[in-house]
Amino acid sequence: MLQKIGFQPGFNKQITETTAEGQWVDGDNVRFRYGTPEKIGGWNQLGNVNENELTGAGRGLHHFVNTLGRRYAIIGTNRILYAFSGGVFYDIHPIESTTTLTSAFTTTNGSPTVTITFSTGHGVEPQDIILLDNFTTATGSNFSASDFDDKKFMVTSVPTTETLTITMPSNETGSGATASGGIRVQHYYTVGSAVQEKGFGWGLGSYGGEASNAVTTTLNGALLNDTAGTGGSGTSIVLADASQFPSSGTNFIKVGTEEISYTGISSGTTLTGITRAVRGTTRAAHSDGATVTNTTDFVAWGEAASGDLVLEPGMWSLDNFGDKAICLIHDGSCFEWNSALSNATTTRATIISGAPTASRHMVVSTPDRHLVFFGTETTIGNPATQDDMFIRFSDQEDINTYTPTATNTAGTQRLADGSQIRGAIRGRDAIYVWTDTALFTQRFVGQPFTFAFAQVGTNCGLVGQNACVEVDGAAYWMSENGFFRYAGKLESLPCLVEDFVYNDINIESGNQMISAGLNNLFGEVIWFYPTTGSSVVNRQVTYNYFDSSPQRPVWTVGSLARTMWEDSAVFGSPHATEYEAGTDTSFDVVGNTEGRTIYYEHETGTDQVQGGATTAIVASIESGDYDITQARSSSTGQSTGVATFRGDGEYLMKIRRFVPDFLSQTGNTQVTFLLRDYPNDTQASSALGPFTISSSTKKVDTRARARAVALKIANTTTNQSWKLGTFRLDIQPDGRR
Repeated sequence: MLQKIGFQPGFNKQITETTAEGQWVDGDNVRFRYGTPEKIGGWNQLGNVNENELTGAGRGLHHFVNTLGRRYAIIGTNRILYAFSGGVFYDIHPIESTTTLTSAFTTTNGSPTVTITFSTGHGVEPQDIILLDNFTTATGSNFSASDFDDKKFMVTSVPTTETLTITMPSNETGSGATASGGIRVQHYYTVGSAVQEKGFGWGLGSYGGEASNAVTTTLNGALLNDTAGTGGSGTSIVLADASQFPSSGTNFIKVGTEEISYTGISSGTTLTGITRAVRGTTRAAHSDGATVTNTTDFVAWGEAASGDLVLEPGMWSLDNFGDKAICLIHDGSCFEWNSALSNATTTRATIISGAPTASRHMVVSTPDRHLVFFGTETTIGNPATQDDMFIRFSDQEDINTYTPTATNTAGTQRLADGSQIRGAIRGRDAIYVWTDTALFTQRFVGQPFTFAFAQVGTNCGLVGQNACVEVDGAAYWMSENGFFRYAGKLESLPCLVEDFVYNDINIESGNQMISAGLNNLFGEVIWFYPTTGSSVVNRQVTYNYFDSSPQRPVWTVGSLARTMWEDSAVFGSPHATEYEAGTDTSFDVVGNTEGRTIYYEHETGTDQVQGGATTAIVASIESGDYDITQARSSSTGQSTGVATFRGDGEYLMKIRRFVPDFLSQTGNTQVTFLLRDYPNDTQASSALGPFTISSSTKKVDTRARARAVALKIANTTTNQSWKLGTFRLDIQPDGRR
């Protein structure tokens, strides 16, 4: 006879599939609403079709509405700061220096390398971004002024303190160029790496750092991000000149941040016996002409060894002070951008005068209107005095004044518990401040103290800067040892996927890659994280605070990969950034090899739309195993009554039909019954199904035999969505063997 099968909401991955009878154990791209699973909403790429990709990895996102009623999204990648409004992205990145040059531009026939020569030291590093404009003429070159004018380039190498190189998409075919006219070089402020890296040795490299006057040369041919050598083939690397490099034993070079070992030199230019990404570094692609440094002798005090040093990625803290967007580079300077100006979209962010020049994090305190810096300088303007536990805040209504006096509200505070401030967010009645070990509140109390600080939690530090959110007076965050909530008291969040997440996450070298987002439309807090072996975000874990109860916390996991997420308050739907590493991004910055960011609007439609192409969001959910029990007479031992679910697994079951039930359904849905006889068995290769279920399907006749059965619901194509009801199965016992 038909029997209903019901499930508790959320995933439970803390127990075996046999133990999880009546529970869901896995899935992807699903959520729970009112206790019932459904496919998540779709997403659509934002921005003009031809200008809708951003350079680098998204590491900051903030929405606000200015006094003119215009909505803005401020997006900070590890390379460029953007403003998004009216469907258009605007480059508002601050300029660190501007230099006007004459006849400083040279090329070589047959090479894509362009050398720019400065009259003095330029302060530019490899992979920095420069903007060229006011370019007039170039002689002796097939490149025209339009190939350079008003274009951004990623610096390939810095041969000397007065020269730098950029790489064109094609080779020079002329005799060799010089810039006959003028050229203006604008150097973008550096943000940082696209990924977080593990340091090695006793510092940034081997003890003592890089040796002075180390032998350098350049690559003769690009290095791809693979295990091979120059050009992506073989096991050798060709240099412009290797005559001064050591040639016997195991030796080392550095290209960018990657170290490579080699065992020999051939023909004076070719390193042989190479091994990529040694001594704790990460393999990366490197352009032709990139600087190569001999690091063989950098070990100095012994062989470099892996340590606890973490090279944090380039990140932003973003907020707004009224019409002004406030933008802080992690461990760097802070900038303002006035959205109310009539020419706002053609202006750039500028440094805030009087503000600290090195800070880990920033928040605007409201409604009292103070600009607060965390992990900042004890002496303003001196980055060497940066203290990771020090807090400094401005005078009220004055973001340019930070020195305390008897007549202003500027001030400082140093926290005591922890080694560094990890992050801070503005809450309903306080700012929540996390160190690596503790939680503090910062409340505005007025003069003479301005803010009152209180420690409200211990052993609950924040895992990374962006791993926290606040909603309805409650803060949620991820620590290195679990999930927490604070709403007047500290609570550890019970998590039924905790072991799965913490065994899966790259928390050792990816903690600053973890970010949290709020989807208040569905009562969800989402954490995005990189898995073990991945340097980029590629999974998510979600807590549903609407459906959760002390008896049953509702958690899901999935493959949604977003670097930043902002809720729907300003734009009416959530927005998020996705980082695609290793893709060609020369559309915006010539020579960029770090990948691109895609900006999405979420909870729209049923599919994913990127670059005008629509593809399916494949959603699925899988239950634990059901088995049956059969009542027996106490006197005869014979079977009596009807077999029921939630049994002991003594009897095999025969599944004869099922009746699907969907609360809502668009398109078709695939239903599969996964079969096994014993808990340690793998699921049968010949599963029952998949059966294609439409909204008109009344029942499906089946023929299967197993000791345990699990239910899987999925969709595979576009224009499909579903919300599950209560399925019924027709089962009967079918023997013990």
